[in-house]
Amino acid sequence: MSDTRRRVKVYTLNEDRQWDDRGTGHVSSTYVERLKGMSLLVRAESDGSLLLESKINPNTAYQKQQDTLIVWSEAENYDLALSFQEKAGCDEIWEKICQVQGKDPSVEVTQDPIDESEEERFEEMPETSNLIDLPTCELDKLEEIADLVTSVLSSPIRREKLALALENEGYIKKLLQLFQTCENLDNTEGLHHLYEIIRGILFLNKATLFEVMFSDECIMDVVGCLEYDPALAQPKRHREFLTKTAKFKEVIPITDSELRQKIHQTYRVQYIQDVILPTPSVFEDNFLSTLTSFIFFNKVEIVSMLQEDEKFLSEVFAQLTDEATDDDKRRELVNFFKEFCAFSQTLQPQNRDAFFKTLANLGILPALEIVMGMDDLQVRAAATDIFSYLVEFSPSMVREFVMQEVQQSDDDILLINVVIEQMICDTDPELGGAVQLMGLLRTLIDPENMLATANKTEKSEFLNFFYNHCMQVLTAPLLANTSEDKPDKDAGIGSPKESTICPDNYQTAQLLALILELLTFCVEHHTYHIKNYIMNKDLLRRVLILMNSKHTFLALCALRFMRRIIGLKDEFYNRYIIKGNLFEPVINALLDNGTRYNLLNSAIIELFEFVRVEDIKSLTAHIVDNFYKALESIEYVQTFKGLKTKYEQEKDRQSQKLNSVPSILRSNRFRRDTRALEEDEELWFNEDEEEEGEAVVPPVEKSKAEDDFPDSYEKFMETKKAKESEDKENLPKRTSVGGFKFTFSHSGSSANGANSANSKSVAAQTPPAGSNGSSSKNTSLSATVTSTKQGSLIGLVDYPDDEDEEEEEDTSPRKRPRLGS
Repeated sequence: MSDTRRRVKVYTLNEDRQWDDRGTGHVSSTYVERLKGMSLLVRAESDGSLLLESKINPNTAYQKQQDTLIVWSEAENYDLALSFQEKAGCDEIWEKICQVQGKDPSVEVTQDPIDESEEERFEEMPETSNLIDLPTCELDKLEEIADLVTSVLSSPIRREKLALALENEGYIKKLLQLFQTCENLDNTEGLHHLYEIIRGILFLNKATLFEVMFSDECIMDVVGCLEYDPALAQPKRHREFLTKTAKFKEVIPITDSELRQKIHQTYRVQYIQDVILPTPSVFEDNFLSTLTSFIFFNKVEIVSMLQEDEKFLSEVFAQLTDEATDDDKRRELVNFFKEFCAFSQTLQPQNRDAFFKTLANLGILPALEIVMGMDDLQVRAAATDIFSYLVEFSPSMVREFVMQEVQQSDDDILLINVVIEQMICDTDPELGGAVQLMGLLRTLIDPENMLATANKTEKSEFLNFFYNHCMQVLTAPLLANTSEDKPDKDAGIGSPKESTICPDNYQTAQLLALILELLTFCVEHHTYHIKNYIMNKDLLRRVLILMNSKHTFLALCALRFMRRIIGLKDEFYNRYIIKGNLFEPVINALLDNGTRYNLLNSAIIELFEFVRVEDIKSLTAHIVDNFYKALESIEYVQTFKGLKTKYEQEKDRQSQKLNSVPSILRSNRFRRDTRALEEDEELWFNEDEEEEGEAVVPPVEKSKAEDDFPDSYEKFMETKKAKESEDKENLPKRTSVGGFKFTFSHSGSSANGANSANSKSVAAQTPPAGSNGSSSKNTSLSATVTSTKQGSLIGLVDYPDDEDEEEEEDTSPRKRPRLGS
């Protein structure tokens, strides 16, 4: 025979019951001791080294599978397989194996049956085989039976033999009769042996034995045997619990006796697995896999039988939504649906689709809308679990329902608003339910799971719905807890009077953190919808009030919201931040944090580092122009000096560029499209500005002197006369300790010096001469924000990157003058 026909792969079964490939080689057979035995030799193709040498014993069981595979076991836990490339090579070696064992080569198995549970390599086994001889089922033989059952668990082949013997002789029922005898006689030793026997039979992992053990006739006796664990001083009372404590509640009477029996059986078997049996060790982990499968398929049957009974489900829904149904009954109905949906997770995907479609057709969502608004905590919790199953299965189905619902319902009773209300009103101190609901809301508003649907307009339609009808409900707690208190007329920066209300209640802070997390998600995924909302509501200013919170996690959430906005590098947002002077509360928080190197300190510095690294010119200029004096003493990082360098480099570059361009061209506009927004976004904001005024301008208190202050966004350079006038207006006033006091023209305050709604005193420590630190403990300034010497105010430079937005503002009554005009 040629080597090609005998080309073979050698496999061994590892500890994880997976086949490992030991290599490819050529098999040959060598007679050993002439007619008494034979060895199989497999040599590697590459170098001729010996991969396998196996002596064939007359009593070893070999099995031939699929015409090219020979499988056998050496010792108890060492399994081998040869996989031949050609059928002819396999047949030749199989004939020699059968010759040694005196078998007809036409057989598929030479000796005892192989373990059926190892499905990769075993076929159905003949029922006539060499079984284990069981002792007679008598009281004085219980110890021997227990030892036998325990001893076979380490060998797959012996487990199979014992299982067949128990099945063929009806042995389990005989054992359970002995259990009743032992209990009547108070034979504790016998009961302990029966515990070991029944536990061992469960570990045989055979579905045919489970059918007997878990039948109505036998299951309570099986539970009884498992009560007598020898390790316990007193037996457990599992049967008492199952028969007296555990009550089967039929929310609607079940007329199908087979269905009722299946439900009882599943509950009891689940109880055996979860409560009675000890947690299996790592070596016993696979012993109960068939028990798990038994429960799994029972649940599939239960769901299928209930789903097919349309009258039953219709009656359940009718009672659930009936106002006359009392609270206890409704609680039972909701708990039934919760368990029903949990069972449905065992179904195959196509069957699960049919299941949820059936529930949707019957009206599960309108029913949930009713029960989620009830006062009963248990009902609400169960309804939330059901809602989570529906959202995870099909968020599009839920979205479609709420968009249809809005046409015939008030905003207050919309399903999504009911969900938001439940999130806001969660009474749990740790807000466990609110966290779950927030996750479901995020799934519903996630555009990623809207893109794969057949309805191409789902994304725009649903987001329009959400921002028109639901967003105000979601942000209501945030806006309520950041409401502005008007400061006293004479109160300046550093005044002890708080200018804002900030929530210090821990539970409220947690709720606001959840809302901010959801809004941050919106900023990242919803583009112009959330952009328009933020600018119209001046939302970022309100969020940054939370930088004052004593709860650092909430301040970090507010900072993360702003960081995500800046991370988009969107000039609409940048203009809004500059216009509202919204870096001020962030810098206040940095300076108030002092010399503590904590997470807040790192997160704020990272925000400024991002502006520097990404070279966001408009923000860089705004920060340096307005806040560099307060930040220049921070030297433990080079971020702020780097921003100043970037600013100066850009200013020099622009100056050189202007000098190199003929004066006749300096007033011309050149359009760049590198940062052009999508057309729909442009249209969106153009419409808003025409219809509603400047959406990007936060609402501020108007004053007659408002336009006397330099606007760091809109006005780069004024005429020399106007500039000198403004310089005089903004000169810092020397304080008694040698520092400066400032008010900010961008925060919406009036000209008399009153600070903005969310401003605090900006304080920094400056190191003495020769100090290596970033701040000094000996010298402090009451405020060190932007100050310039009289006549030295330098406006922002007109960057080419901004020219595309500048054209849009030509019609503005406050447009800035062009350079060179």
